[in-house]
Amino acid sequence: MTTTYTPDDPAYLDESDLRVELERVFDLCHGCRLCFNLCPSFPTMFELIDANDGDVSALTAADQDRVVDECYQCKLCYPKCPYVPPHEWQLDLPRLMMRAQAVRHDQGRPVRERVTDQALARTDLLGRVSVAAAPLVNALTGTPGSWARKAMETTAGLASERLLPPYARTRFSTWFKRRDTNRGPRSFVTEVPQGEVSVFPTCFIEYMEPAIGQDLVKVFERNGVSCSMPDGASCCGAPWLHQGNVKEFTKAATRNVAALVDEVRAGKEVVVAQPTCAYVVKQDYPLYLAGTPSAADAALVAEHTGDPGEYLVALHKAEGTELDTHFVGRDDGTVPDQVTYHVACHLQAQHIGLKSRDLLKIAGVRATLVQRCSGIDGTWGYRAGNYELARKVAAPMAKEIRAAGNDVVCGDCHLANGAIEQETGTRPVHPLQLMARAYGIPEERP
Repeated sequence: MTTTYTPDDPAYLDESDLRVELERVFDLCHGCRLCFNLCPSFPTMFELIDANDGDVSALTAADQDRVVDECYQCKLCYPKCPYVPPHEWQLDLPRLMMRAQAVRHDQGRPVRERVTDQALARTDLLGRVSVAAAPLVNALTGTPGSWARKAMETTAGLASERLLPPYARTRFSTWFKRRDTNRGPRSFVTEVPQGEVSVFPTCFIEYMEPAIGQDLVKVFERNGVSCSMPDGASCCGAPWLHQGNVKEFTKAATRNVAALVDEVRAGKEVVVAQPTCAYVVKQDYPLYLAGTPSAADAALVAEHTGDPGEYLVALHKAEGTELDTHFVGRDDGTVPDQVTYHVACHLQAQHIGLKSRDLLKIAGVRATLVQRCSGIDGTWGYRAGNYELARKVAAPMAKEIRAAGNDVVCGDCHLANGAIEQETGTRPVHPLQLMARAYGIPEERP
């Protein structure tokens, strides 16, 4: 039995070994079929096997690759599959799919795919340029189906009809540094400081949604938790990882671990307000940096990294600490009694429970849950070749959101929130933004 899932294994990029493992895993999935409705990969896998009278060995390499192509790394296999490690069968389909992408990358992708990979992975470069020219960039890229977007699809392979998130005019780190300089000592609502965190904004908050980071900082500081930012951190590297570029992902992981470990050693917890990025830091950094000089640091950072809702709920429940529960925004009707809350796939895969739902409950806000995938998952749903299939994946999610009938939709995942806006016309807000409004904290002007 082969279970080569770690990149430091000598056989990791051996295609013949990969094919053996794909056949082994597909045979186990065929015998179970519990995941038949999780993502497009499983129906395709089962249809191909059934077309060969149940003979998994009859699948061609092209058949296997089709299953790989339709996996978008939602990670829902982990809470669903009964055979994931430490089960003796060691079935880890997400890791296997990433290995298949790494083998394909090692062998050399077609030019068009390589261009798309670069366009999606150079998030910091694109972010710096786009923030500097935000009005122009947003005007050119903000309308799906426009001539500019069609040109982007032709040249870079990004779906022309996909709604893209706009860039902010000011980066989160710029706001944070100016605020540090201008504000002086923090004034906490609670009498005693209750903790210290390092806010890892990742590219989403840094370049696109600094308002989420601003509200995060204000909610944390209202509750006696001081905030800092790591020096030298950048995009988590997920786009490199999901396209199979282990070398570039490892570079990003090493760079970020070096920045974050200093914060952890200073006694701070790392909070990440984007579930995909948090998952990468907690699960993928230790795996891909195993056997490197950064291995111990990666494990330490992973141990002290979490979701902001997770941190605040734990603070409220712990002995000797608690959240401020004076919610003037609830009293005056600024924040509704009930919202629709989309449960992000990469939060479910972290097995931490529904902490943002619990946080909203503390503020007196009831949440109608929608636990359906958005069909974005990393960068998969932004690729032109995946666009139509991604919308099919998102259709049940949109149906449930409409059926819930609430005026306000919220969700932790910036990627999923974009798909929600495209499919329903409602722009979701982050749970921490709702908490800020519930506290009566006004949103800053852009």
